[in-house]
Amino acid sequence: MTTWHWIRHGPTHEKTFVGWRDVPADLSDTPRLTRLTRFLPDTALIVSSDLSRSITTADALETQARHRLPHRDDLRELHFGDWDGKHFTEIEKTHPELSRAYWETPGDITAPGGESWNDAAARVNRAVDTLNASHPEAHIIAVAHFGVILTQVQRALGVSATQAMAHKIDNLSVTEVHCHQGTWTVRRINHRP
Repeated sequence: MTTWHWIRHGPTHEKTFVGWRDVPADLSDTPRLTRLTRFLPDTALIVSSDLSRSITTADALETQARHRLPHRDDLRELHFGDWDGKHFTEIEKTHPELSRAYWETPGDITAPGGESWNDAAARVNRAVDTLNASHPEAHIIAVAHFGVILTQVQRALGVSATQAMAHKIDNLSVTEVHCHQGTWTVRRINHRP
Protein backbone atom coordinates (compact mmCIF):
# COMPACT_ATOMS: atom_id res chain seq x y z
CA MET A 1 0.00 0.00 0.00
CA THR A 2 1.21 3.49 -0.84
CA THR A 3 0.20 6.08 1.73
CA TRP A 4 -0.02 9.66 0.54
CA HIS A 5 0.29 12.48 3.04
CA TRP A 6 -0.84 15.48 0.99
CA ILE A 7 0.26 18.81 2.49
CA ARG A 8 -0.99 22.12 1.20
CA HIS A 9 1.93 24.56 1.00
CA GLY A 10 2.33 27.44 3.43
CA PRO A 11 0.09 30.51 3.00
CA THR A 12 0.84 33.05 0.28
CA HIS A 13 -1.49 35.82 1.57
CA GLU A 14 -2.49 36.51 -2.03
CA LYS A 15 -5.98 37.90 -2.60
CA THR A 16 -6.01 36.93 -6.27
CA PHE A 17 -6.05 33.69 -8.24
CA VAL A 18 -2.74 31.87 -7.82
CA GLY A 19 -2.21 28.94 -10.13
CA TRP A 20 1.03 28.51 -12.04
CA ARG A 21 2.27 31.97 -11.03
CA ASP A 22 5.21 31.50 -8.70
CA VAL A 23 4.66 33.28 -5.39
CA PRO A 24 6.46 32.53 -2.10
CA ALA A 25 4.96 30.86 0.95
CA ASP A 26 5.01 32.43 4.39
CA LEU A 27 6.66 29.85 6.64
CA SER A 28 7.01 32.07 9.70
CA ASP A 29 4.67 29.95 11.86
CA THR A 30 7.47 27.70 13.14
CA PRO A 31 5.40 26.09 15.95
CA ARG A 32 2.86 24.90 13.39
CA LEU A 33 5.58 23.62 11.06
CA THR A 34 7.18 21.79 13.99
CA ARG A 35 3.85 20.12 14.88
CA LEU A 36 3.32 19.17 11.23
CA THR A 37 6.84 17.75 10.90
CA ARG A 38 6.37 15.66 14.06
CA PHE A 39 2.95 14.42 12.92
CA LEU A 40 4.21 13.05 9.60
CA PRO A 41 5.87 9.62 9.36
CA ASP A 42 9.53 9.56 10.33
CA THR A 43 10.58 7.57 7.26
CA ALA A 44 9.04 8.81 4.03
CA LEU A 45 9.68 10.15 0.58
CA ILE A 46 9.05 13.85 -0.01
CA VAL A 47 7.91 15.23 -3.34
CA SER A 48 6.58 18.67 -4.22
CA SER A 49 5.39 20.66 -7.16
CA ASP A 50 8.06 22.75 -8.83
CA LEU A 51 6.59 26.06 -7.61
CA SER A 52 8.54 27.78 -4.85
CA ARG A 53 5.68 27.84 -2.33
CA SER A 54 5.63 24.04 -2.40
CA ILE A 55 9.40 23.59 -2.59
CA THR A 56 10.13 25.74 0.46
CA THR A 57 7.34 24.09 2.44
CA ALA A 58 8.76 20.66 1.54
CA ASP A 59 12.22 21.88 2.57
CA ALA A 60 10.82 22.80 6.00
CA LEU A 61 9.48 19.23 6.44
CA GLU A 62 12.72 17.45 5.59
CA THR A 63 14.49 15.27 8.13
CA GLN A 64 17.41 12.89 7.79
CA ALA A 65 15.06 9.90 7.41
CA ARG A 66 12.96 11.52 4.69
CA HIS A 67 14.31 11.14 1.17
CA ARG A 68 13.63 13.97 -1.27
CA LEU A 69 12.39 13.16 -4.77
CA PRO A 70 12.74 15.64 -7.67
CA HIS A 71 10.19 18.45 -7.90
CA ARG A 72 7.38 17.75 -10.36
CA ASP A 73 5.71 20.24 -12.67
CA ASP A 74 2.75 17.85 -13.02
CA LEU A 75 1.88 18.53 -9.36
CA ARG A 76 1.31 22.24 -10.00
CA GLU A 77 -1.92 23.95 -9.03
CA LEU A 78 -4.81 24.26 -11.48
CA HIS A 79 -3.74 26.39 -14.43
CA PHE A 80 -5.95 29.50 -14.30
CA GLY A 81 -4.47 30.94 -17.50
CA ASP A 82 -5.49 34.57 -18.06
CA TRP A 83 -7.18 34.67 -14.64
CA ASP A 84 -3.96 34.08 -12.70
CA GLY A 85 -3.10 37.17 -10.65
CA LYS A 86 -6.60 38.66 -10.98
CA HIS A 87 -9.15 39.11 -8.21
CA PHE A 88 -12.38 37.12 -8.40
CA THR A 89 -14.44 40.34 -8.75
CA GLU A 90 -12.45 41.33 -11.84
CA ILE A 91 -12.98 37.91 -13.42
CA GLU A 92 -16.65 38.01 -12.51
CA LYS A 93 -16.99 41.29 -14.44
CA THR A 94 -15.12 40.11 -17.55
CA HIS A 95 -16.38 36.49 -17.63
CA PRO A 96 -19.52 36.32 -15.43
CA GLU A 97 -21.08 33.11 -16.81
CA LEU A 98 -17.77 31.33 -17.40
CA SER A 99 -16.37 32.10 -13.95
CA ARG A 100 -19.56 30.94 -12.25
CA ALA A 101 -19.66 27.73 -14.29
CA TYR A 102 -15.94 27.08 -13.69
CA TRP A 103 -16.52 26.87 -9.92
CA GLU A 104 -20.12 25.65 -9.73
CA THR A 105 -19.89 22.90 -12.36
CA PRO A 106 -16.19 22.05 -12.61
CA GLY A 107 -15.24 19.46 -15.17
CA ASP A 108 -14.52 20.37 -18.78
CA ILE A 109 -14.91 24.14 -18.37
CA THR A 110 -11.61 25.92 -19.00
CA ALA A 111 -10.35 29.31 -17.88
CA PRO A 112 -9.10 31.34 -20.87
CA GLY A 113 -5.57 30.16 -21.62
CA GLY A 114 -5.73 27.65 -18.76
CA GLU A 115 -6.94 24.14 -18.14
CA SER A 116 -10.14 22.49 -16.99
CA TRP A 117 -10.61 20.59 -13.74
CA ASN A 118 -10.67 17.33 -15.70
CA ASP A 119 -7.41 18.19 -17.47
CA ALA A 120 -5.73 19.01 -14.16
CA ALA A 121 -7.07 15.86 -12.51
CA ALA A 122 -5.78 13.70 -15.38
CA ARG A 123 -2.35 15.39 -15.13
CA VAL A 124 -2.13 14.83 -11.37
CA ASN A 125 -3.48 11.27 -11.60
CA ARG A 126 -0.73 10.37 -14.09
CA ALA A 127 1.92 11.77 -11.72
CA VAL A 128 0.48 9.89 -8.74
CA ASP A 129 0.20 6.66 -10.74
CA THR A 130 3.84 6.97 -11.78
CA LEU A 131 4.95 7.47 -8.18
CA ASN A 132 2.72 4.63 -6.95
CA ALA A 133 4.31 2.28 -9.48
CA SER A 134 7.83 3.37 -8.48
CA HIS A 135 7.18 3.29 -4.72
CA PRO A 136 4.39 0.77 -4.07
CA GLU A 137 4.91 0.39 -0.32
CA ALA A 138 6.07 3.88 0.59
CA HIS A 139 4.80 6.74 2.65
CA ILE A 140 4.90 9.78 0.36
CA ILE A 141 4.71 13.31 1.74
CA ALA A 142 3.48 15.35 -1.23
CA VAL A 143 3.54 19.12 -0.85
CA ALA A 144 1.21 20.64 -3.38
CA HIS A 145 -1.81 22.88 -3.85
CA PHE A 146 -5.51 23.17 -3.04
CA GLY A 147 -6.75 21.94 -6.42
CA VAL A 148 -4.16 19.16 -6.70
CA ILE A 149 -5.13 17.74 -3.31
CA LEU A 150 -8.82 17.93 -4.14
CA THR A 151 -8.29 15.95 -7.36
CA GLN A 152 -6.98 13.13 -5.18
CA VAL A 153 -9.87 13.47 -2.72
CA GLN A 154 -12.21 13.17 -5.70
CA ARG A 155 -10.38 10.11 -6.96
CA ALA A 156 -10.27 8.34 -3.59
CA LEU A 157 -13.88 9.07 -2.65
CA GLY A 158 -15.23 8.44 -6.15
CA VAL A 159 -17.22 11.68 -6.10
CA SER A 160 -17.83 14.47 -8.58
CA ALA A 161 -15.52 17.45 -8.89
CA THR A 162 -18.26 19.62 -7.35
CA GLN A 163 -18.45 17.31 -4.32
CA ALA A 164 -14.67 17.25 -3.98
CA MET A 165 -14.52 21.04 -4.10
CA ALA A 166 -16.88 21.24 -1.12
CA HIS A 167 -13.97 20.12 1.07
CA LYS A 168 -11.79 22.71 2.72
CA ILE A 169 -8.02 22.32 2.37
CA ASP A 170 -6.16 24.70 4.67
CA ASN A 171 -2.55 25.70 4.29
CA LEU A 172 -0.23 23.28 6.12
CA SER A 173 -3.03 20.73 6.55
CA VAL A 174 -2.70 16.97 5.98
CA THR A 175 -4.97 14.93 3.72
CA GLU A 176 -4.12 11.24 3.92
CA VAL A 177 -5.00 8.96 1.01
CA HIS A 178 -4.14 5.26 0.66
CA CYS A 179 -3.78 3.24 -2.53
CA HIS A 180 -3.75 -0.57 -2.25
CA GLN A 181 -3.82 -2.57 -5.49
CA GLY A 182 -5.76 0.14 -7.29
CA THR A 183 -8.27 0.69 -4.48
CA TRP A 184 -8.29 4.18 -3.00
CA THR A 185 -9.36 5.19 0.50
CA VAL A 186 -9.23 8.42 2.48
CA ARG A 187 -8.20 8.39 6.11
CA ARG A 188 -8.34 12.13 6.83
CA ILE A 189 -9.04 15.38 4.99
CA ASN A 190 -7.73 18.78 6.04
CA HIS A 191 -6.26 17.59 9.34
CA ARG A 192 -4.41 20.37 11.18
CA PRO A 193 -1.84 18.93 13.58
